[in-house]
Amino acid sequence: MKISVLGSFEVRIPAGDITPTAVKQAKLFALLALHRGKTVSNDEVITELWAGNAPRSAGATVHTYVRKLRDVIARSAPHTDPKKLLLTRPGGYMLDLETGAVDSERFELLAQQGYRAHESGKEAIASDRFREALALWRGPALADLGAGPLLEIRRLELEERRRSVLDRCIDAELKLGRHYELLGELVAYVAENRTHEQLHAQLMVALYRAGRRVQALEVYRELRREMAVRLGLEPSPRIQALHRAILAADKPLHVSTAGLATVARAS
Repeated sequence: MKISVLGSFEVRIPAGDITPTAVKQAKLFALLALHRGKTVSNDEVITELWAGNAPRSAGATVHTYVRKLRDVIARSAPHTDPKKLLLTRPGGYMLDLETGAVDSERFELLAQQGYRAHESGKEAIASDRFREALALWRGPALADLGAGPLLEIRRLELEERRRSVLDRCIDAELKLGRHYELLGELVAYVAENRTHEQLHAQLMVALYRAGRRVQALEVYRELRREMAVRLGLEPSPRIQALHRAILAADKPLHVSTAGLATVARAS
């Protein structure tokens, strides 16, 4: 069984798609999948499915949902014992699947490999692992599920992890001198994230190294304007230092292996 949460929620077995169509059953399955190998308590399930407005029959209803999920598994995979896959545990339920059956776990594994390579200065390996991790995403996490309070927390965690991997991936590729290749991607990201300082800084560096100094300075001015209007803030000292470095045409900015932190320290 393979479960996808990095995009629309999907549950697949070799025979085909068995994603629950009933919303609460799908949310229950997703909650169990995101805690694969761990018991999810009845109270947690009820909190997720009814968000503080649970009926008195909630416990019995959850049991019914579990039975229906097992029925789907039994019909779709007749050689699988659904009770050994979706287990009843004291006080709750557990989805017993192999490691990596959920795409978020594969994402985390690749991300960790990328972080280790990045920290060791192996930027080409880091870029490869980060790109593999990002390629697992098919859209916003749990895009079509209408997450309750517990799934919403997990969704936000996953989205933050995605942003972190993207930041480190672009940083690694700038160090590899891939500024030309990154320009289109960075322009799109900055358009979607009008006050994201790290993305703006990366775009400024890429533009500067591509010989487009004026455009790099325009990116800073647009960031400053957006932050003032939306947040009443100035860009951070780090971004201001980068702006000064571009104005002064500092030599470290021309070197593909120079990180943004180097520029900030030098300023």
